[in-house]
Amino acid sequence: MLQGYFKSILLIVVFLIGANTLYAQIEVCETCPYSSIKKAVTEARSGDTIHIKKGTYRENKIVIDKPLYLKGYDYPVIDGLNKADILNVFADGVRISGIKLINVGSSYTEDYAAIRVSKAKNFILEDLILEKIFFGIYLEKASDGIVRNNKILGDAVSEHNSGNGIQLWYSKRITIKENLIQKVRDGIYLEFADHCIIEDNISKDNLRYGLHFMFSNDDAYAQNIFENNGAGVAVMFSKRIEMRANHFRYNWGTASYGLLLKEINDAEIVENIFEENTTGINIEGSNRVNYLKNTFKNNGWAVKVRGACYENKFLENNFLYNSFDVSYNSKLNNNLFLNNYWSSYTGYDLDEDGFGDVPYRPVKLFSYIVNRTPETIILMRSLFVDIIDFSEKVSPVFTPDNLVDKAPLMRKK
Repeated sequence: MLQGYFKSILLIVVFLIGANTLYAQIEVCETCPYSSIKKAVTEARSGDTIHIKKGTYRENKIVIDKPLYLKGYDYPVIDGLNKADILNVFADGVRISGIKLINVGSSYTEDYAAIRVSKAKNFILEDLILEKIFFGIYLEKASDGIVRNNKILGDAVSEHNSGNGIQLWYSKRITIKENLIQKVRDGIYLEFADHCIIEDNISKDNLRYGLHFMFSNDDAYAQNIFENNGAGVAVMFSKRIEMRANHFRYNWGTASYGLLLKEINDAEIVENIFEENTTGINIEGSNRVNYLKNTFKNNGWAVKVRGACYENKFLENNFLYNSFDVSYNSKLNNNLFLNNYWSSYTGYDLDEDGFGDVPYRPVKLFSYIVNRTPETIILMRSLFVDIIDFSEKVSPVFTPDNLVDKAPLMRKK
């Protein structure tokens, strides 16, 4: 029995020694055996870790075609010399962390990126700094990856010669979290990207959108901040998107909004804050969307409902001090507005059940007029506007007569 015990111990020791020698620890620095990251990657074996020491490495088109861990210390800089991609990942199981990548090539015909992951899965890109980029992180036909805690700082001036911070194309099950993305075209862009999670990111000061969905289904984004972008978020031609606890703020401009929904079906928009946007939510061709417990505060328009929007529900939202709470361009309505709080509501609650006894009509005639003749906005706050709004409230002619909150909240949620 004792002999068997010592035999087991010996096997464990042999296994541990083998495990330690199986994967190499490769160092890269000016005085190391490897002074080139590209050479170290080429000569490394699957599973090796490449430790990149502080310094500047002027390299690009580094191809990672095997499972490796590239780990930077004190943020070594890889300078792409404004030529092509910097890191190209073509293998599963790659991890890259702690590196600064700068000077990505730019082109009118190629989408050059600091890091491109192509047809790979089970990757991690974390704790990176990307500056002076065209595209930052570009995922194409990738899956089951994590992009977290990165700083992506562009210097975009115009849309036609700039790229996106994080781009997903035909990718699935990607988690994007805790990133800062600033001054690029779109902060995060998804096209044909399904089952992805986007949470706890800050996307600000971008030329076009903080976050942009196209033809992407079953995704969720939560607890992100979209601030001072050309427009906050655009969700287009997608299904079953969950949007929860995000903050859309300071997205101002003649065609700007916190959130654009176009051809969206079966979505959940819950507990978000829309603050000081030209338009909080702009909705077109979107059906069966639940708007629950959101706050619209100090926007120009809180909600603009355009054509072909059916079976949507607005429940328990706060509408606070917006110039216009709801804008509607049709006389037909089968959307439900119920139990919302309206700061401009002047009704009463005699039975003290917390709900107004007088129904509230959120669509004003003046908003209808401004939609058709924007120049009339100069009449806002005038006695004339108050009179026409009152007349429409008494006898609706231009606005849907059934668009009414029958039991508005007396106190905000």
